Amino acid sequence: MFQIIAVYILSIMISFSVVAGDNRIQVDLPLMMKEHMLSNMRDHLLALQTITYQLSSKQYDAAAETAEQRLGMSSMDNHGASHLGKFMPKEMGSIGTNMHKAASQFALIAKDAEIEGGLEKAFGALSEVMKHCVACHEVYKVHP
Repeated sequence: MFQIIAVYILSIMISFSVVAGDNRIQVDLPLMMKEHMLSNMRDHLLALQTITYQLSSKQYDAAAETAEQRLGMSSMDNHGASHLGKFMPKEMGSIGTNMHKAASQFALIAKDAEIEGGLEKAFGALSEVMKHCVACHEVYKVHP
């Protein structure tokens, strides 16, 4: 169910971009950095899909672990954030850092998802993570 919703939202975003014209800021990166960044973003999307599945399967600790290790502050070294940050606009880097912080916050909240009202709080926190993804993709692009 969550996968279908994610694909639907993504298709709407792509359709809107095509219909409205693509006025996003082009971020020019060296080819190796561009490929690295795109690979990271694909992994972020896969992590979000994994997290939504884990939440729907009541695997709350696993969702927290996935979030922290693949999206949270703990993931920044693995994703080469310090190397990539040098090539992107400051505001883009800030959005990315805020996404990582929100993912770490989600990880803390997700551990308590089995508590009354906890699942709703977890999805609210996950929405905060995704808000930063959407904000960045709405403003910036790394390929024509």
